[in-house]
Amino acid sequence: MELYISLASVLGALLIGAISPGPSFVLVARTSIAVSRTDGLYMAIGMGIGGAIFSVLVLAGLQAILASVPWLYMALKLFGGLYLVYLAVRIWLGAKQPVVISSDEKSLPGTAMKSFLMALLTQISNPKAVVIYGSIFAALLPPDMPLFAILALPFLVFLVEAGWYTIVAITLSSKSSTVIYLNSKAAIDRAASMVMGTLGLKLVSETLRVTKT
Repeated sequence: MELYISLASVLGALLIGAISPGPSFVLVARTSIAVSRTDGLYMAIGMGIGGAIFSVLVLAGLQAILASVPWLYMALKLFGGLYLVYLAVRIWLGAKQPVVISSDEKSLPGTAMKSFLMALLTQISNPKAVVIYGSIFAALLPPDMPLFAILALPFLVFLVEAGWYTIVAITLSSKSSTVIYLNSKAAIDRAASMVMGTLGLKLVSETLRVTKT
């Protein structure tokens, strides 16, 4: 019983983290509204797989490696920040471009896979997530977890991450959300760009400040 309570606590903590607005939420929300529900759902899968990868890496001891090799953590952090800035610039430059959204909500060939890969890269480009996952796992999981629980945890993490972003994609891809977006596209895109850019620049500045000390 204690094992199941521990697993439920871990999944609950990760769900709260996923619900908190951040670059992943902004990306899935904007894509679901501006492109299609299909693209949003593919992004949800990408976010889920990214979360599962983090859980596997943490269980394999990556957090300990990053803690013992500071330069590697700094390099990953810098890369993550620069990638968010890159996404922010792309969204900003495309803010005034018109969007054509088909009524059947189907993606153009290849765009769904691009959305999936973008979501996956956005998720795994944040090295802080490894530390967050590691902290949650260390605090809430028992030290003597049975093998079946270790094998099941990445799948459960996938369900939590993908499940939340599936809700986001379905909710925000409704016709009313689409109409609101089309009427305010430039302002919404620029707001999303500023959120991503601010988070990315914060990661970059934190990394550069630490390397100078």
